[in-house]
Amino acid sequence: MPEAVVIGAGPNGLVAANLLADAGWSVEVLEEQSEPGGAVRHDRGVHPDYVSDLFSSFYPLAAASPVLAGLQLEREGLRWSHAPYVLAHPLSDGRCALLGRNIDDTAAALSAFSPGDGDAWRELHRVWERLGPDLVEALFTPFPPVRAAARLAVRLRGSGGLRLARSMMLPVRRLGEEEFDGEGGRLLLAGNALHADLAPEAAGSGGFGWLMSMLGQTHGFPVPIGGSGVLTQALVRRLRKRGGVVRCGERVSQVVVRGGRAVAVRTAGGETVPARRAVLADVSVPLLYGGLVDEVHLPAQLLADLRRFQWDFATFKVDWALSAPVPWSAAQASSAGTVHLADGVDELTRFAAQIAMHRIPDRPFALFGQMTTTDPTRSPLGTESAWAYTHIPHKVTGDAGDDGLTGSWDTREQEVMADRLEAQVERFAPGFRDLVRARRILAPPTLQSLNANLHGGAINGGTTALHQQLVFRPVPGTGRPETPVKGLYLASAGAHPGGGVHGAPGANAARAALRGHLPTGLSRAQRVLTRRDRKGARTSP
Repeated sequence: MPEAVVIGAGPNGLVAANLLADAGWSVEVLEEQSEPGGAVRHDRGVHPDYVSDLFSSFYPLAAASPVLAGLQLEREGLRWSHAPYVLAHPLSDGRCALLGRNIDDTAAALSAFSPGDGDAWRELHRVWERLGPDLVEALFTPFPPVRAAARLAVRLRGSGGLRLARSMMLPVRRLGEEEFDGEGGRLLLAGNALHADLAPEAAGSGGFGWLMSMLGQTHGFPVPIGGSGVLTQALVRRLRKRGGVVRCGERVSQVVVRGGRAVAVRTAGGETVPARRAVLADVSVPLLYGGLVDEVHLPAQLLADLRRFQWDFATFKVDWALSAPVPWSAAQASSAGTVHLADGVDELTRFAAQIAMHRIPDRPFALFGQMTTTDPTRSPLGTESAWAYTHIPHKVTGDAGDDGLTGSWDTREQEVMADRLEAQVERFAPGFRDLVRARRILAPPTLQSLNANLHGGAINGGTTALHQQLVFRPVPGTGRPETPVKGLYLASAGAHPGGGVHGAPGANAARAALRGHLPTGLSRAQRVLTRRDRKGARTSP
């Protein structure tokens, strides 16, 4: 009988399993799909000569994550690669905002939009250098992050802390207008905010856009050499060396609760897998509560709050095998791993407003990935393995374009939307379509079929908006991995700090499970030492 059962072999589930195994627990991971990885997988499904990431690709949060750093995955074969530049945002007039890991490159690109904007960027980066390490620790530790918050308070005392807090709460449009005279810096901040579901006018989108921009400036947007699944392979390999078991093709249909405690899980095939100490669920919040866990075991208030749970935007993605590099009109975009495609902040606002009105955007903001530019192993020399995704509403009431899309996402609608996405690329790279050797469409129903956590193509486990973060994530009064059922822990992106490949929700859940099984009768000092010992075990070879 394993001491812990982990539901789901996504990055959070695998991180949790590794930390439990480091502490000496026997662990069994059950995964519904035929392979582990969740949204961190790659294949050759577009063209046999091209490696394509099925879901996520670029990992600034992984590069910054102390959780993943502590696992020392490089020992398991993980290697990172960077494009020459992190991010480009070209405009139709040929100008291009550029983010590089060398701050001089970023500053020079922004100064081309308006003299002085490069210095403004340097000032935003100086704030990050002063506060970034503590902010990252606060993000990646259980809520409330007491120690990191205390250090931040000391750093901010008497040095404009209230003004900085105001800036972080600003809509990203307003933050960009306050900090930059030209459009370049505004584009970098606003485009990065829309990596999540934060419109340019949303409160807090300024802070998120700044965070993502500074992560890119400091750590880049790296990719695993060989494909995103290499990160998964490293996690699985590490776990198995420590005795952990990963079983794929095993869908969990129920968490078995007796006496208010999670004691086992039941699979769709009828097998009962007991858990001596804990069950950790790397699944979406709506799937766990009232799905895997019967409502009879849950507080009425939790169930009521779940009716207000908000998903992040749905996602529509296209992968391409290209016969040559993308012919960007703005040459600087050719050297960036990620390219943002919208003709200005106003177009980003227009795009987000159409989604808010439940209409499919006519000019979809596209996040475009140049994978061979970033990692030359992804396709033959002189070609490009590429993808783009855009956000769309879950509930569709109309089409802002002229094609009558309804959100049924049948074959016709998928092809029409993929053509619309290609047309957006063509605006900034005339001749792009002539390079397409093959393409694959991943509409919302397809994404969900490949990973049940991606409900309707939502990729962040719930909205990134302020009303569903921190103590409000996943519902008011939570913010921690513990659940109303003893021995059951939420280990998915539905828990604080949310989406992204960084492992924090899994790590927080594992640590909570370990805390829940400290030996009885220990003094407070002994408990502190036990926690330190376990922390050492997590970071030891």
